Amino acid sequence: MGLNMKIKAWSLMVVLLVLVECTNGEDPYKFFTWNVTYGDIYPLGVKQQGILINGQFPGPQIDSVTNDNLIINVYNSLDEPFLFSWNGVEQRRNSWQDGVYGTNCPIPPGQNFTYVLQVKDQIGSFFYFPSLAFHKAAGGYGGIKIASRSVIPVPFSPPADDFTVLVGDWFKQNHTDLKSILDSGSNLPFPDGLIINGRSANSYTFTVDQGKTYRFRISNVGLTTSINFRIQGHKMTLVEVEGTHTLQNTYDSLDIHLGQSYSVLVTADQPSQDYYITASTRFTSPVLTSTSVLHYSNSAGSVSGPPPGGPTTEVDWSLNQARSIRKNLTASGPRPNPQGSYHYGLINTTRTIRLANSAPVIDGKQRYAVNGVSFIAADTPLKLADYFNIPGVFTIGSIPDSPSGSGGSLQTSVMAADFRGFVEVVFENSEDRVQSWHIDGHHFFVVGMNGGEWSPASRETYNLQDTVARSTVQVYPSSWTAIYMPLDNVGIWNIRSQNWVRQYLGQQFYLRVYSPANSWRDEYPIPSNALRCGQAVGH
Repeated sequence: MGLNMKIKAWSLMVVLLVLVECTNGEDPYKFFTWNVTYGDIYPLGVKQQGILINGQFPGPQIDSVTNDNLIINVYNSLDEPFLFSWNGVEQRRNSWQDGVYGTNCPIPPGQNFTYVLQVKDQIGSFFYFPSLAFHKAAGGYGGIKIASRSVIPVPFSPPADDFTVLVGDWFKQNHTDLKSILDSGSNLPFPDGLIINGRSANSYTFTVDQGKTYRFRISNVGLTTSINFRIQGHKMTLVEVEGTHTLQNTYDSLDIHLGQSYSVLVTADQPSQDYYITASTRFTSPVLTSTSVLHYSNSAGSVSGPPPGGPTTEVDWSLNQARSIRKNLTASGPRPNPQGSYHYGLINTTRTIRLANSAPVIDGKQRYAVNGVSFIAADTPLKLADYFNIPGVFTIGSIPDSPSGSGGSLQTSVMAADFRGFVEVVFENSEDRVQSWHIDGHHFFVVGMNGGEWSPASRETYNLQDTVARSTVQVYPSSWTAIYMPLDNVGIWNIRSQNWVRQYLGQQFYLRVYSPANSWRDEYPIPSNALRCGQAVGH
């Protein structure tokens, strides 16, 4: 069957599903059909092979509302296996849809797979990306917006418009060349530039009307560097961080680390002309800068002069800003009850997990590790191996829950965890560069961060009142960051570095959150369309 016929058949199925949805009163369904292809792109003015979705780079935005069901049919028209993952979408009871190799078989070339996921009890700003084979360096990413339901109050007036800003570092080499460098045991060169919504300096424009207020959802979708974001002559009011409504502090610029997402309100209250929107790398030498344009619809002049400068290598500045980001306790989240009604600081932790990153050389090749273990993928997704009781794919406890002090070993590392636990996780960074950590399937409360070594006495400095809940957090050089996390989502979940070089070379592992109940109340059954690969073939 040709692609057009497949799409027609898919459209018929969409109609049938819509009819079912309308009759049974479920949460709304939204349907997407994506064709993933290679195509020529020119992010830094040089022709490259990019990954396009329906011919677009970046890919189409997903606009959704709390509790929407998203049915995303993905046709893989590449010549290699492919997967999408959904950064920050929690996949409640449904790690089957997480889209990383530990949970899903890749979509083979020339075939399709339909993701069926729900943005259950979530609001906020997130993004999707390709998770395999260093595809992320070729694009294939896009924004995810989860709006509040109409019955839920939002702690600010509706903006005149809502803009998605996807910023990241970029290499002029194709992703296959970059992957070959890493596979050979070497590290990547310094990035060639920054791009904003897939474009280089001043080639993307956001148009505003004077006097009106706009929402900007900014995500760092890059591979290796933190960024600082600012808008010439304009203040930014922070309103949301990865699904948490924040205290509405005002900033001249914001540090956004790898994989993080922020929402700000910007009022077009300056004289009518064009202004620079600027992103620059943090903690790097040299500093890379890229710009877009904030264009007043009645502009009397274009951008001129140099873009506004920002912080460069100052760690204390960034640390103090991070500590200033607090939760709005009285605002509603995805549900009508105030965000402050969940008193995370009064819950006793059931376990402490300490995670230390390192950069060992193993068998003559550069690797990256967590607690001395550098992750290697098995021949079968861990979720399928667990479900079908396939022996020999992984071993629970193959990564310790505190630093080992060992040089480094290669393992398919899986850590055990109990459903409904409430854990303290301490990320410890003895290296001289910022780390960025993400946990799939969960949100967590960033209770503390500081320089030096963590000790039990560090708990005296924790914020147990109004810290934000999020899914990606930074750890500064020679520093630590502590989080509290409810283990309220059964499944096998990826914990990884958001630095894609470090992730690719082993700085990740999987957390198996287990419930002995084996109940649909805790976890959905295996999807009927789940792909089989490796040792799961035939099961």
